[in-house]
Amino acid sequence: MTARTWTIREVLDWATEDFTGRGIESPRLDAELLVAEALGTDRVGLYLDLHRPLVDVERSSIRPLVARRREREPVAYILGHRDFYGRRFNVTNDVLIPRPDTETLVDHALECIPDDQPCRVLDIGTGSGAIAVTIAAERPLAIVTATDISEAALTVAADNAERLGVSDRIRLERADLLSGTEQYDLIVSNPPYIARSEMQSLQAEVREHEPSGALEAGEDGLDIIRALLVATEAAAATGAQLLVEVGAGQAPLVADFASAHTAWNPVAVHRDLHRIERVVHLRRI
Repeated sequence: MTARTWTIREVLDWATEDFTGRGIESPRLDAELLVAEALGTDRVGLYLDLHRPLVDVERSSIRPLVARRREREPVAYILGHRDFYGRRFNVTNDVLIPRPDTETLVDHALECIPDDQPCRVLDIGTGSGAIAVTIAAERPLAIVTATDISEAALTVAADNAERLGVSDRIRLERADLLSGTEQYDLIVSNPPYIARSEMQSLQAEVREHEPSGALEAGEDGLDIIRALLVATEAAAATGAQLLVEVGAGQAPLVADFASAHTAWNPVAVHRDLHRIERVVHLRRI
């Protein structure tokens, strides 16, 4: 009996139906990304060649990628990269996957950095380096320091900085929050902010595959942010600004804590594309 011949369209339809049945949120997009990766093309290339039959070696390259997604492994980890702010960042399961929400933080950070003069910037908990690398790329005069407690994360960040051409302007340091006695004009951070009680309600992709240490932050999700607000006081130059990404509903609590317990003065709260209060903006008194 002759084995069935599958076209690209048929494989896409099959994977989409399979992912849909497993409750995966973006089944068609995920199928397209994985099949394109296996075939060494992009999504446009797939649609230009939809009716082409696949040979055995091509089907064999698709199967393991689909199998990994069936287990709810995030597509970004399967592909090994995620786009952020118009650049491609390599990712491993040692770092959080960069998300569009964090582009809100970068937008407002860039507004704080002059185009025509140096600015000392600190990125706390850099992970993949998405924030630090983007700032260095968008503001060539910025002098960026990026810290992370994870050596594995710093390795990923260093790779991204080198590949995107800014390694000469980013200093990577292993530290819990920050190290040394230097002062900065702008401090940014996307810290852990998930409450312990909420961890089990997260999507399986996040709960089972992304690093829990970069997600969970105590009973109310604010343990790391409170520590960060206190720790960064001494590292802030006069008039320095601090931008912190927070979870839904946390912005008023963070602003109140800063006002009551630190020298950080709330300036504004910035909403993300979903209109969620996502970034707390503070200034050193």
